[in-house]
Amino acid sequence: MRDLPHSLFIQVLGCRVNLNCQTPRVFELFRQNYSHMEGENSGVPDINYLIHSTKSGYTVQREDCNPLSAMDDGELLYIVEKDLTIELQKLRRDLYFLHAAALAIAQNAFLLVAPSGGGKSITTWALLHHGLSYLSDELSPVDLTRIEVHSYPHAICLKREPPRAYPVPANTVRTSRTLHIPTRELPVRSEPAILSCIFFLDFCPKAKRPLARQLSSAEAAAHLYAQALNPLAHPEDGLEGAAAIAQSTPCIHLQAAGLDQTSEVIREELRYFLPTKPSFSTSANTSVLSS
Repeated sequence: MRDLPHSLFIQVLGCRVNLNCQTPRVFELFRQNYSHMEGENSGVPDINYLIHSTKSGYTVQREDCNPLSAMDDGELLYIVEKDLTIELQKLRRDLYFLHAAALAIAQNAFLLVAPSGGGKSITTWALLHHGLSYLSDELSPVDLTRIEVHSYPHAICLKREPPRAYPVPANTVRTSRTLHIPTRELPVRSEPAILSCIFFLDFCPKAKRPLARQLSSAEAAAHLYAQALNPLAHPEDGLEGAAAIAQSTPCIHLQAAGLDQTSEVIREELRYFLPTKPSFSTSANTSVLSS
């Protein structure tokens, strides 16, 4: 594969990734998305992409893979993210990948688990205004030996504008379908953190207030297994991993309502379940959102 003029090198989960871009504009698009992962060009990359601009949009090439096509910036980011996620699962089969957002406070991490469109990213964005740190908004790799969550700090991807209390920064990347908040605007945590609590979000538009209830280990394991991305890489087709996480971690089903109320209930539950009682800023504070 012949290199293109503009190359972005990123380090993620101990793997080296090279994004070769044909134009400065595409290079900057990916740099905004992966700025916190950016690293030096050192050695042969584990994953290498060539991204060409075409009359009808873009093509993405990876070795031993048929070219992928995208019509616009939004689709381009989506297909690269999807392919990269799959390739990382192959390289880091030791980690248990969950479709979940991850945040941290002090040394403790917690997950927000929900299907696509279930509110993980917008809830993550709201919680970051209250003194928490950012690990990921949709991909949570868990070390099953230590029950720790690793960081995957790409830009937060929102499908819609958040409420006025949580405005997006001026340099937010807006595509045809999504808003991407660059990680340089976020309080990113790069080191793994101990998984101390899991919330299963269930948004109910008609709910007047959020309702939280603790799940049994068996019920939580079933929910976790449904959101596992690489279960077949683990013993018993991933069931053992889901059970190990559920048995060691308090798991809460949260019928979510308004974003402010949901964020407040999550903070209340964290004060109860985390080993050291955290303190949060009570009102949304945009000044803490800087890398």
